[in-house]
Amino acid sequence: MSNTQWTATTPAGIFAEYERGVAYKNALGERGLYRQNELNKRFFSGDQWHGAACGSERPLVRHNVIRRIGEYKMATIGASPLAVNFSAGGYADTAVHREGVRRLRGALSRGERPALTPQESTDVTLSALTGYFRSTAERVGFDMLRERVMSNAFCTGTGVLYTYWDSTVPTGLFADEGQTEPLKGDIACEVLDIDHVYFGDPSIEEVQAQPYIILAQRRTVRELRRMAERYGRSGDEIAAIRPDREGQPRSGEDEESGKALLLTKFFKDTDENGQTVVKAVQVCRGATVRGEWALSIRLYPLSVFCWQHRPDCVYGESEVTWLIPNQIAINRMLTASVWAVLSQGMPTLLVNGDVIDSPVSNDPGQVIRVFGGGESLRDAMHYVDPPAFSDALTEAASKLTVETLTQSGANAAALGDIDPNNTSAIAAVREATMVPLQTIRNRWHAFCEDVARLWAEFWVCSYGERALRVCDEWGEWYLPFDGDRYRDLAIRARVDVGPTDVWNETRAVDVLDKLLDSGVLTPRQYLERLPRGVIADVEGLLREQQTEVTV
Repeated sequence: MSNTQWTATTPAGIFAEYERGVAYKNALGERGLYRQNELNKRFFSGDQWHGAACGSERPLVRHNVIRRIGEYKMATIGASPLAVNFSAGGYADTAVHREGVRRLRGALSRGERPALTPQESTDVTLSALTGYFRSTAERVGFDMLRERVMSNAFCTGTGVLYTYWDSTVPTGLFADEGQTEPLKGDIACEVLDIDHVYFGDPSIEEVQAQPYIILAQRRTVRELRRMAERYGRSGDEIAAIRPDREGQPRSGEDEESGKALLLTKFFKDTDENGQTVVKAVQVCRGATVRGEWALSIRLYPLSVFCWQHRPDCVYGESEVTWLIPNQIAINRMLTASVWAVLSQGMPTLLVNGDVIDSPVSNDPGQVIRVFGGGESLRDAMHYVDPPAFSDALTEAASKLTVETLTQSGANAAALGDIDPNNTSAIAAVREATMVPLQTIRNRWHAFCEDVARLWAEFWVCSYGERALRVCDEWGEWYLPFDGDRYRDLAIRARVDVGPTDVWNETRAVDVLDKLLDSGVLTPRQYLERLPRGVIADVEGLLREQQTEVTV
């Protein structure tokens, strides 16, 4: 091994590092990371009376304030459309330069082959990667992946996206001009639960500075043995893969139906040229499933988004943790209020069994046989008057709900729970409530930039020679690409955010209306600048207008 800092690659050594990571997580906070995350997920989903042992005879009210806050914040932070722009250190990035690159891309999209200098070729390729990022995002379902990462971050404090090379992904391209050898292999993505990710030094907040990262997964013994056989492990090692204590097979099942813990360890090393490269090894207890191999990339394949930072800790902190006490108080007060109303509307009925021997129900018109008369008849049945109930409990629950929402930045204006008589004033109030979210939004955009840089790392290190499918203003076209040419570039990724706020759209339409009425805009210019979705089939209207003008 050529690296200067030794790192464990044996099953015993990796499991010792894994157990240290487990101990660290168990020591975080009052409950430990695992227990706290489980609790947070239950409260967010609405399972807020779990383990309370309150029985099922009476309704247990849930007024899910936590979910309302979370959905508002996640929608606010993640709603803006993102455009990723790639550039390289040492290259110009002026407006004149960008316009020149744009013209060259337009020529290439039309099938022209202009003579390009090495710098122009690099500029055009980096510029086209923006469109290719959009194509890749559509293929892997990046919008849904981002949503799951953000939801995990809100509930557990940390969201993780794992990007890896999948050699089975069809590309629709061919490795030869005769189109007889299909070209397979591309990046794939998976959202990971932070409970299953272990960082080598939790006090280092920068992911790429970690000494190693371990991923924990539970797999069947059958699958693990097949993996070990595929990667050339010995028969003794394959036989040593056995179910662990938590994965014992059920009665009547064979051993291979059981499960074992698979640990994948990533660490950085140096190759024979002194270049940094990420390596990995996969083990289970007592056996190596896949020996050490190089990933061909120089960055850890993980992108991490923290909702709130813990001091000197790579694991983030969830806002849900501190909302749970308020949520419990609200649920208890509302449940007590409902029980009191039910007790008054349906009070307890006392029946003298010595006088009435027939069943008593609430059915209208029921005939009840009564034996006796006089005093015994009057005392045969009566309702127990419930104690007086104060409205203070209901008012306290309502006030606590409002205060919890307000202190969390989800007031009535932000949630749209007010009458929109003055849209300008509402928009101003709503924008003011969004200011505290800016720090979380900044971390979210940094996460998206990390994903873009990691994807670019795979493109330049793993693609080799292939055509890139680019979607941009000229439509869909293919750009010849040779990843090895750009491997040594310091590629930067910048996320540009577009406004999608409904109030911004409303004000934009108001301004456009005034410009149209004053004659500054033509009808065509007006339609072209309307926010998307305001009018259906705007392109059709523009074509019809152009046809009328031509005729």
